[in-house]
Amino acid sequence: MGKLLGKTAIISGSGRGIGRALALKLASEGASVVVNDLDEAPAAEVVTAIETAGGRAVSCVGNVTEEDFGERFVQTALREFGGLDIIVNNAGYTRDGVIQKQTDEQFQSMLDVHLIAPFRILRAAAEPIRTLQKQEAAEGREVIRKVVNISSMTGTNGNAGQVNYAAAKAGLVGVTKTLSKEWGRYKVCVNCVAFGFIETRLTKANDDPATQIEIEGRKIQAGVPSAMLDTLKTMVPLGRAGTPEEAAGSIYLFCIPESDYVSGQVLIVGGGINT
Repeated sequence: MGKLLGKTAIISGSGRGIGRALALKLASEGASVVVNDLDEAPAAEVVTAIETAGGRAVSCVGNVTEEDFGERFVQTALREFGGLDIIVNNAGYTRDGVIQKQTDEQFQSMLDVHLIAPFRILRAAAEPIRTLQKQEAAEGREVIRKVVNISSMTGTNGNAGQVNYAAAKAGLVGVTKTLSKEWGRYKVCVNCVAFGFIETRLTKANDDPATQIEIEGRKIQAGVPSAMLDTLKTMVPLGRAGTPEEAAGSIYLFCIPESDYVSGQVLIVGGGINT
């Protein structure tokens, strides 16, 4: 018996990296999962991996910044699995640059993907969650739902060259704090995980082809300068970057019944880094 048997989860950006690891983890504990990615192939691969292991999953492919994506994402869960219990806002990428070299479009793109997209997903979920909770209360049942927003230590502490990313991720902390107050009456725990140095394509050397991301036909260079990678590792008290599976584990803590009275919190996951 898994801890999440009968639950339905939607996870944005779950075709790769941390999101993929989390989708596999939640499914292994019994959750039905709606997998999202920009591209069909990685989303399909995760769905297949879950189904092969005996779980249930469907894909909802698309760019989270599309105006109708939030509604489509939520409705996929309701239509395919008949419920919505866990929402993880994980999708994102980076477009770094010092402030004097950033364009309005570059700044806005980070707000769009890291702040506005989660807002729209959560807004789309608000009425279904309210309706489901009302039905459950009438039946004398209490169902605790979970929202986990993925921020970054750049959002909590700042980081040179990432004013756009920092602003968006800091805003997501504000969303978390506010919704934990608004949605408590609906039995929803809303928390946030702020990651430090985790091994994903966003933290590979930026001369690695894997760090180039294509969004709607436009290629965007993510990643970190090679010279910075060793320095970053020495800053981590544990002496290494975290794995996607370790990162997913910290999100998982906020999804299971043991955290049913934890809400409005920001968990720093940085291997011991505090500043």
